[in-house]
Amino acid sequence: MAHRREPIPVVPIVAVISRYQEARDWAMTRLTERFGEIAECSEPQAFEASGYYDREMGEELQKQFVRFQPPTDPVKLATWKIWTNQLEAEFAAQFVSPAVPAESRPLNLDPGYVTEAKLVLATTKDRDHRIYLCDGIYAEVTLSYTGRRWTSHRWTYPDYRTELAIAFVERCRLQLREHLPGWQRKVLE
Repeated sequence: MAHRREPIPVVPIVAVISRYQEARDWAMTRLTERFGEIAECSEPQAFEASGYYDREMGEELQKQFVRFQPPTDPVKLATWKIWTNQLEAEFAAQFVSPAVPAESRPLNLDPGYVTEAKLVLATTKDRDHRIYLCDGIYAEVTLSYTGRRWTSHRWTYPDYRTELAIAFVERCRLQLREHLPGWQRKVLE
């Protein structure tokens, strides 16, 4: 009989998307309340979603990846997504831009975590490759670390296939390896 084990801690991350620097800055401040110290925040990059978000978020969106420390328990993923959805709604209710009529979603927050072997994202949308967690939240393995490199899947969004995303996830993986005692590190050099 196999024995149950406590999960190895993970590096929490959040992708922050908005056309407004003010929204991204507000999100960073609020995210530290829940996740702790920001270990890294990527430079904003253009976020192209083939017009999917144009109506609710506007055009010329920018995306930043943020990682936090210390590593934590992955069981919290569903609560992170519920909380970040509440943050999105809170910001939308208070944000008014004189230049643009109120967008229904001026801020998008996508939480997840990185292990030595995968990037997992939380979502509210069910698909064939997603696993139900609880309270209407699903989990998706977006990237996998195999053969000493990060690989994508047929469902991996294009913005997670970029060099910037892959390099960010690799730094998260390395941060985790520094945190873990030697006996917990896997042979995933």
